[in-house]
Amino acid sequence: MFSTTYLAHNPTELNRQGPDSGKQYRSALFFANDEQKQAAQEYIAQLNKSQIFNKPIVTKLDPLKSFYQAAAYHQNYIVHHPSDRYVVVNDLPKLAKLQAKFPDMYSK
Repeated sequence: MFSTTYLAHNPTELNRQGPDSGKQYRSALFFANDEQKQAAQEYIAQLNKSQIFNKPIVTKLDPLKSFYQAAAYHQNYIVHHPSDRYVVVNDLPKLAKLQAKFPDMYSK
């Protein structure tokens, strides 16, 4: 079973990511066509079948309708605010664990 300790994002948490809760924190995949939708459904089914997570994946699949870039103050937030309490307590430890677990795949 995969330890969610290493995850920057936990797809089994419904309406929550770490300390944050609410509908806006539910994980979602947005597909542009039926091929992407099918690929996502098959991959989620494969992960659930393998029981790599302790609970089923609750990531929702929605059609991509439009895309809006986040407000400027959200862009590269950790780079610009590395000492922010939320970043120090929640984000930097997750990133350090991911980098240690997957050093060949990690890039800044």
